[in-house]
Amino acid sequence: MKSVKLISSAIAMLFSILIFGQEKKDSIQIKNINKQIRLCPPNNKNQAIFVIDGYFADNRLVGKINPNDIKSVELLKAEKAKAMYGDKGGNGLIIITSKLSRHKLRRLIKKTETKLLRNKINSTNILKLTIMKSVKLISLAIALLISFLSLAQEKTITGVVSDASGPIPGVNVVVKGTTRGVQTGFDGMYSIKASEGEKLVFSFMGMKEIIRTVGTSNIINVVMQDDSKKLSEVVVTAYGVSSEDGYYAAPRRTKKSKAEKKPAPMVSGLAVKYEKDSRIVIKGNKNNDKKPISNGNEDYGVLIENDFESPKRSPLSTFSIDVDNASYTNVRRFINNGQKVPTDAVRVEEMINFFKYNYSQPKEEHPFAMNTEYSDCPWNAENKLVRIALQGKNIPTDNLPNSNMVFLIDVSGSMSSENKLPLLIQSMKILVHELRTEDKVSIVVYAGAAGLVLPPTPGNKKETIIDALEKLQAGGSTAGGEGIKLAYKIAEENFIKNGNNRVILATDGDFNVGASSDNDMQRLIEEKRKSGVFLTCLGYGMGNYKDSKMETLANKGNGNYAYIDNIQEAKRFLSKEFKGSMFTIAKDVKIQIEFNPNHVQAYRLIGYENRKLRAEDFTNDAIDAGELGSGHTVTALYEIVPVGVKSKFFDIPSDLKYSKPETNVNNYSDELATIKFRYKKPDGDKSIEMAEVIANNSKTIENSSNDFKFVTAVAWFGLKLRDSKLIKEKGTTDIASLARKGIDNDVEGYKAELVRLIESCTNF
Repeated sequence: MKSVKLISSAIAMLFSILIFGQEKKDSIQIKNINKQIRLCPPNNKNQAIFVIDGYFADNRLVGKINPNDIKSVELLKAEKAKAMYGDKGGNGLIIITSKLSRHKLRRLIKKTETKLLRNKINSTNILKLTIMKSVKLISLAIALLISFLSLAQEKTITGVVSDASGPIPGVNVVVKGTTRGVQTGFDGMYSIKASEGEKLVFSFMGMKEIIRTVGTSNIINVVMQDDSKKLSEVVVTAYGVSSEDGYYAAPRRTKKSKAEKKPAPMVSGLAVKYEKDSRIVIKGNKNNDKKPISNGNEDYGVLIENDFESPKRSPLSTFSIDVDNASYTNVRRFINNGQKVPTDAVRVEEMINFFKYNYSQPKEEHPFAMNTEYSDCPWNAENKLVRIALQGKNIPTDNLPNSNMVFLIDVSGSMSSENKLPLLIQSMKILVHELRTEDKVSIVVYAGAAGLVLPPTPGNKKETIIDALEKLQAGGSTAGGEGIKLAYKIAEENFIKNGNNRVILATDGDFNVGASSDNDMQRLIEEKRKSGVFLTCLGYGMGNYKDSKMETLANKGNGNYAYIDNIQEAKRFLSKEFKGSMFTIAKDVKIQIEFNPNHVQAYRLIGYENRKLRAEDFTNDAIDAGELGSGHTVTALYEIVPVGVKSKFFDIPSDLKYSKPETNVNNYSDELATIKFRYKKPDGDKSIEMAEVIANNSKTIENSSNDFKFVTAVAWFGLKLRDSKLIKEKGTTDIASLARKGIDNDVEGYKAELVRLIESCTNF
C-alpha cells in the first residue's frame, strides 16, 4: 500500500512539473475513493483554464463532476490553446468532455452557483495532481500523462493550399482518424498541430481529395486538382431505413442491369438517372467562378422608419412580435468585412432581440411573462423611452414534444461558395446532434428539380442522417417553390399530433425557377402554414443573398429566421438556443399599447416597421403574427415626447372641426399607458388576452436596469447605422460607453462583441 502511494505521488508530481512547472502548493487533490473530485484553488493568476463541454469554468464546477461522468480529458499547451481560443487560452487549456446532457450540466452550474468565466479571464487555474488511496485513480493519472506526452510530440504544420488559379480559401485540413481540423484562410494558408507519421487530409468541394503524411518538415504545400466527376453533378443518395422501425424503406432493385439501361427521364429540364451505387443524380452546372465577392446583388426590403404619432389622433399602436435576429448577424458580417452596412439591411428590432436579457420567468398559466421599464432617451435628451419585454417559459428538455423535422436544402449552383453549402452542411450536423430517439428527420433537396434524399429517419440514427448531408453537392438552377411544396408534403404525411412539426429551409434565397417572386412565395407559404407545420429559415452566403425573400417566408410561414455567417453562429442558433429556435410555445403573438395623452404628447415604435398591424387586427384571430419559442425573449422600445416638451421631430396637430377626441373624466394620472397581449397556443385557433398597466414613474438612465441600458445602446447603434433623421446624438463613443454599462449575463461574450463592432464603425 505504501508503494502504491509513492508511485501515485511520483506520477502526479511528474505530470504537474511537465505541464505547468509550478510548485506543490497549487494542487488538485483526488482524495475520495467514492470518486468525488476536490479541487484546491491556486494562488497563481497566470494559469491554465478549464473548458467543460464548450463552457469556460472554474475549479468549483469541475470538483462537482463525478469521474464516471467524464468522457475524455484533453490537455492543450499554450500555443495550441491560444490558436483555438485566442488570448483566453494563453496559459493552456484543460478540455473536459463529459457524459452529462446540456440540461444536467446547466443544472449543476446553477446548483453550485459557479460563475463561468466571461469575456476577459481575470483568474484561471493551473493545477497539480496528488492522488491517494485508489488504484483506479493511478490508472487515470498514467493515462493523462501518456496523453500529454503524446501531445508534446506534436508540431505545427503550416502551408498553402492552391490550384491552378492560385490560393484556395475554405479548404478542410484534417488529421486523419481524428477530429482535429482547420480551414485555410483567404490566402490559402493553414496551420495545424500533428505528429510525424500522421496523415493530413485536404478536401474541398469539387476537387480531388489529397492525403499527405507528416514527415520531418514543418511545411506542407498542396496543389489541388478539379474532380471532373463532381463538377457537373448534384449527388443525391437514396437511403433506406429498416421497415421494422415503422418508417419508409428505400426502393430496391432486384436486377441492377435493368435499372442501368433505363433511359434518363427529364425533370424540370434536368436529366435524372440511376447509377450502380443506388444514387439519384440530378445533373446541373457547377459554378466555378472565383471572382471577388460583391454585395451588389443582395436584396433587402425597403423600410420606412416609424414616425412620431399623437395619442389623440392615433390612440392605439399595434404590432406583431419578432424573434428573428438575422439582421444582427448580417450587419456583423458587413462590419467585420470592413464594408458599409446597407441601410435596409438594418432592422433594429432584430438587433435588439439577438441578445438575451435577465427577464423573469412566467409564474402564472400564460406561456410568457411581461416586463416594462420607463427611463431617459440618450439620443434625444428631452424624450423618454418605454421598454416592453416578454420572457417565454423555459420548457425542460425532457418535456419537449416529439419532433417531425424536414430539412429543405438548396443545392443549386448559387450555393457552391464555401460559405454556403459547406457551411450549411456543418450547421445541420450541429442540429442533428440535438435530436432524440423519438424525433424523426427527412431531407428534401432542390436545384432545377426537387427530390427526397432521406425518408423519415429516427433521431438516434445520426450517422445515416449525417452521411446523407455529406453527399450533397451544388449545381443547377433553383426551383425553391417545388422544394417547399415537397417538404411540406413530407411533413404533413408524417405529422405528429401535439408535436413539433417543422420545415427547416436552408438557402441563400435565390429562387429562379417556378414560383420565385416575393408575392409568389408569400402566397405559397400562407397556404402551407394552414397545415400546422412551422417554418424555420436559415440564410447563408453573400453576394447574391436574398434577405427580403427569406424574411417574407419566415414572417408568413409561422416561423423564424436566422442568418448563419459562421459555424459559431450556427452553434448558437441550432444548439445553444435549440429549444427557443425549434419549439414554439405561443403563436400569433400581438401587442397593442394605448398611451395616456395626459402624459404623452407623441410616441413612436422603434423598429418593427414591417410588423405593424391595424388596430382592428389585434382581436382578429385570422391575422397572422409572430411566434415565441421556449425561453425566447422579445423586446420593443417606444420613444416618448412628454407633454410640455417642444420637439423638432413632432408638430402638435391642429384641432379638428368635426371630430373631437373624447376626454375621459378620470385622467389616470398615475398611468403612462396600458399594454395588451394576445396569443394562441401552438395548436390553437382562438387567441387569449392578457393586459398590464405601465406606471408613470420614470427613472434616470443611470438608475435604470442593465438590460435597459444595453437594449437602448443596441437600438441607438441600429438607428445610427440606418442614419435615422429622428435622433440628435450619433456619437459612436457614447453608444459604446452605454453598451459597456449594460453588459450583464454575457457568458458567451456576445454583448462584449457588440461593443467591439460599435468601436469598429468609428471610421466608417
